[in-house]
Amino acid sequence: MKEIRAIIRPKRLSQLREALRDISHFPGVTVFRGEGFTAPESVDRRSLRAELTDFTEKVMVSVIARDEMVATITEVIMQECRTSQLGDGLIWVMPIVSVQRIRDGHWLQANEGGMECPSSQSDTV
Repeated sequence: MKEIRAIIRPKRLSQLREALRDISHFPGVTVFRGEGFTAPESVDRRSLRAELTDFTEKVMVSVIARDEMVATITEVIMQECRTSQLGDGLIWVMPIVSVQRIRDGHWLQANEGGMECPSSQSDTV
């Protein structure tokens, strides 16, 4: 399993959500709202201080998915969130060592329909 995180423009969240819902067996998404700034290489260092004083609203989305789904999910994020302008955001992917469901303490593993308990019972997260 992998965690896919992306920092995106808030105005792109609704269309991203709809596109992610169209992915077969999409496991779900968590959204974090915050602020940040970018320090692009193209900014003259003398004006960098002025560029970094104003935070802009950002959204981070997090998806835990099977390895086979990573390329599809990242492609959808790129398609729905790219404006080709500074501040479009970032995507990164990290390995997941383990996942435990808080509700009942079951350890989860990847399967074809999303995530399920390692026991023979199928249950939703």
